[in-house]
Amino acid sequence: MTNTEIPDATEVVVVGAGQAGVAMSEHLTKRGISHVVLERGRIAERWQSERWDSLVANGPAWHDRFPGLEFDDVDPDAFAPKERVAQYFAQYAAHFQLPIHCGIEVTEVTRLDGRSGFRVVTSAGEIEAQYVVAATGPFQKPAIPAVVHEEAGIHQIHSSSYRNPDQLPAGGVIVVGAGSSGVQIADELRSSGREVFLAVGPHDRPPRRYRGRDNVWWLGVLGKWGASAPPAGAEHVTIAVSGARGGETIDFRDLAARGITLVGRANAFENGVMRFGDDLGTNIRNGDANYLSVLDEADAYIESRGLDLPEEPEARVLGPEPECVTHPVRELDLAEAGVTSIIWATGFGVDYSWLHVPGALDANGRPVHDRGVSGAPGVYYVGLPWLANRGSSFIWGVWHDAKYVTDQIGIQRDYQAYEGSAARIV
Repeated sequence: MTNTEIPDATEVVVVGAGQAGVAMSEHLTKRGISHVVLERGRIAERWQSERWDSLVANGPAWHDRFPGLEFDDVDPDAFAPKERVAQYFAQYAAHFQLPIHCGIEVTEVTRLDGRSGFRVVTSAGEIEAQYVVAATGPFQKPAIPAVVHEEAGIHQIHSSSYRNPDQLPAGGVIVVGAGSSGVQIADELRSSGREVFLAVGPHDRPPRRYRGRDNVWWLGVLGKWGASAPPAGAEHVTIAVSGARGGETIDFRDLAARGITLVGRANAFENGVMRFGDDLGTNIRNGDANYLSVLDEADAYIESRGLDLPEEPEARVLGPEPECVTHPVRELDLAEAGVTSIIWATGFGVDYSWLHVPGALDANGRPVHDRGVSGAPGVYYVGLPWLANRGSSFIWGVWHDAKYVTDQIGIQRDYQAYEGSAARIV
């Protein structure tokens, strides 16, 4: 929707119309709770304008969707292109006739003085609401480590600004970050003929498929989607999994065989020289151990239930470590190596500079909440990683989180509607 006329008041204002905002609106609509969703761009804007051209969903179409609508033109086991994912959410909003207003930016949310509710200031006017849901997601502010200064003469962009190899100046590229984004971008750049160095940090490396089942299925039956918190020390570990090439298990040996030079973490830059950590071999081996542990759990699950799934012994065959791992590059003179660009696939930070409600954020500007229920009464969050469990920032998971948050709003509405009993005991 593109309607820019907003009401003066409503019960709930949802900020953001990505997957979290759309899910939230569906549940509020089903509960009959009046609300508006305000989106500064288009529905699923980040899928449309902040992802590279060849991106596909990281999960198969049968799984990476909401319950109320299937992809009608994507094979259930295929991985939908980013444009189709964005279109899916727009279709979903139209299917349920959700009150989404695009082209409206929320600039400030404050409590009303002397009464309950909030004052929501937007680019199209002000709204009063009893509840505010921040559904802006986890990918708000690109995080670029302060390693290479801007005056270094190197073209630097975040992965969210990368579109295709043609946008970069001629020359080699360092891709920093070996999660889904970094691996896919590095592979695409190498396929275009570029010299590519991939800085590999700590990561998990699950199988894309094993014994006839996709990774998302294994996460489900092994109970891993429902984990309420990441293992200690793994809060920010990236996941090396991809739907590219029709979905294949990421193996850094394969990337090296394609001509990508693997290096350790990018730690420092001085006088045109990038210095890398000595952790490359450790990170690769830890990723292998994670991969093999999933296979072990999957095999045990199959055996315990007597399932007839094809054996796959070749999945356990790991080739020798490539030369770039056994004899890693620790320093790289970028000019001598012909490197002209750095792509930082280093994740995102949050930006709630518009949310001026005491108790909603901590001293570092991060949300304070319990399963999306804020420390500030009346403020809620949806779409954050680990909001409730491992699945919270994924398409299907955010739908279930939104239902829970809607239920919490409904509970509060019931309390607020109570007017007391006319009877008194004397």
